[in-house]
Amino acid sequence: MNTVTLSPKFQVVIPQSIRKALHLKAGEQLRVLRYGDRVEFIPVRPMQEMRGFLRGMDTLIEREDDRL
Repeated sequence: MNTVTLSPKFQVVIPQSIRKALHLKAGEQLRVLRYGDRVEFIPVRPMQEMRGFLRGMDTLIEREDDRL
């Protein structure tokens, strides 16, 4: 598990192993969310890059009827 230190300017450095795994680059934008008692950083990806990210998802699930 990685640990980071909050600087006096309230900055953190994302560990290299995480940057590589998520293909993060310097200057890339991240959304910052408070989720309960933690902070989450979510990379902002262009819509074109998101194309096909749900490929292989099982669509044969039982669904509710559409509301009129």
